[in-house]
Amino acid sequence: MAKTQLGARVDSEIKQLAEARARDRGLSLGDYIAVLVQEDTEGLRQRGLDAAERFLTEHQDIFDEAEDADRRTHGAHAA
Repeated sequence: MAKTQLGARVDSEIKQLAEARARDRGLSLGDYIAVLVQEDTEGLRQRGLDAAERFLTEHQDIFDEAEDADRRTHGAHAA
């Protein structure tokens, strides 16, 4: 696929975050931006966020119970 050059102005903080995340993923900055655009236009990111939200909603009571048990356990050792 032919490549074309883009120009974008962003804050230096955003540039640093993007470069760090690209490094984390083993990508060049250009490839990282391309992946983000593809994921966004294909709806992959939103589907992932929706799935995470469904998971948390369905299992929230389990997380709440675990947190309550953890608090009780730590409180018992404080005496």
